[in-house]
Amino acid sequence: MDILQAIVLAIIEGITEYLPVSSTGHMIIASSFYGIAQEDFTKLFTIVIQLGTIMSVVVLYFKRFFQSIDFYFKLLVAFIPAVVLGLLLSDVIDSLLENPITVAVSLVLGGFVLLKVDDWFGDAEETDISYGTAFKIGLFQCLAMIPGVSRSGASIVGGMTQKLSRTAAAEFSFFLAVPTMLGATLKKSYDYYNAGFTLTSEQVNQLIIGNVVGFLVAMLAIKTFIGYLSKHGFKVFGYYRIVVGIALLLIHYFIRPLTVI
Repeated sequence: MDILQAIVLAIIEGITEYLPVSSTGHMIIASSFYGIAQEDFTKLFTIVIQLGTIMSVVVLYFKRFFQSIDFYFKLLVAFIPAVVLGLLLSDVIDSLLENPITVAVSLVLGGFVLLKVDDWFGDAEETDISYGTAFKIGLFQCLAMIPGVSRSGASIVGGMTQKLSRTAAAEFSFFLAVPTMLGATLKKSYDYYNAGFTLTSEQVNQLIIGNVVGFLVAMLAIKTFIGYLSKHGFKVFGYYRIVVGIALLLIHYFIRPLTVI
């Protein structure tokens, strides 16, 4: 990986992490295009730069993180299902990540869900999140263990099924991303460290630049997404997912096989 590739991947991560379009699917396209998908550093890079996107949520919603202790308990309740299922199904998840068809099909199916979710739940206006609602959103988030489903998309739809407004569901999804992505990043990073993986000075610089770029781009993406979502809903994201999913299938079968990172 060179510095330009690192910047491009960080931009993609920043744009797609909080939109319901699956950052995994987009990373597959970009890393496969560059021919670096199987490099160990690429795999580590796509994990570690999530720290930058996590910080974008903390900065944008800084005051919300100091509302009350109740806020953190609700995040903990929503986070628990991902911890439990993640530990129980880690081998299954890893095997799914080896199959690009899983990602493509998930993108398409998730796209059709987003085309209809506004019709099903778009009139909800609830903004208060109970512990029960938080737990159910956490269960929906676990669907994102299937590559291509989209963590943000699954948790937002989960919130809307509980009568939350689109904006309230999206914002809670952002908050929930902090412990979820931080936990996943630390675990995977430790796994690489424990396996004896070492970084060169150039790779360290790429990680620093990647996190900075991801942080700035994610801040812009979140602001834009919330403004668009409150006015227009999810349909454009549904169509986009379907197009990307079909494109992945066409590329994989007719141009060159894709390798999931």
